[in-house]
Amino acid sequence: MRRLMGGVASSLFVLIAVAAASTPAGAAKPGGGGKPTTTTSSSTTSSSTTSTTAAAGRDPILFVHGWNSSGTVWTTMIDRFKGDGYTDAQLTNWSYDTSQSNKTTAAQIAQQVDAIRSRTGAAKVDIISHSMGGLSSRWYAKFVTGGQADLDDWVSLGGPNHGTDTANFCFSTACSEMRIGSTFLAELNAGDESPGTVNYLTWWSPCDSVINPDSSVSVAGARNTQTGCLGHSDLYLDAGVYAQVRDAIR
Repeated sequence: MRRLMGGVASSLFVLIAVAAASTPAGAAKPGGGGKPTTTTSSSTTSSSTTSTTAAAGRDPILFVHGWNSSGTVWTTMIDRFKGDGYTDAQLTNWSYDTSQSNKTTAAQIAQQVDAIRSRTGAAKVDIISHSMGGLSSRWYAKFVTGGQADLDDWVSLGGPNHGTDTANFCFSTACSEMRIGSTFLAELNAGDESPGTVNYLTWWSPCDSVINPDSSVSVAGARNTQTGCLGHSDLYLDAGVYAQVRDAIR
């Protein structure tokens, strides 16, 4: 039995680490509790019409990756933003220690935002996050001084905003915070899940086998969008999701 459970834990650890598994599409589940949410069903297996809006005057973007990952996962999305007119100075990807508390990462996000605003002269910054990156960046928006004032758009791609059962099989501080019912998530989701004037946006896939249940991604008060049948990592690689994100951030 111990050998069997060890094999299960190892398999799920790999599943979270590679974040690329897909399962057949199931029924869409509703969003999280609290304020009413709007879930828009859409297929995102192909790109929508390319935006011709110039990036001049748009907010710079900070990309926040997920657990056991790095800033390099954003290369494809960054290249697409550049193709739509964004400059290198407007696009910042970085790497952080994904075993540490998401609260610690939130403080580092604040430092990144301050540096971006100082470098670009922008009044506000947009954040695009994947998976666990949604937790630290939403903690930044909700609890870190200046977070709501300095943040315009917050995007969560496949974020475990209400926990995921796959986090039961990894054991760092960050993993324990991703577990359903964790103290961290209770604090993060208490009261208003989308405070201030920030534009909160999420995308979730019914075929994302890393985030269980699917409904975990949706945030009350956000615009919550269901994608087509995409794997966890496909959420930041898919051209259709990119086009929707690009057009949604204001």
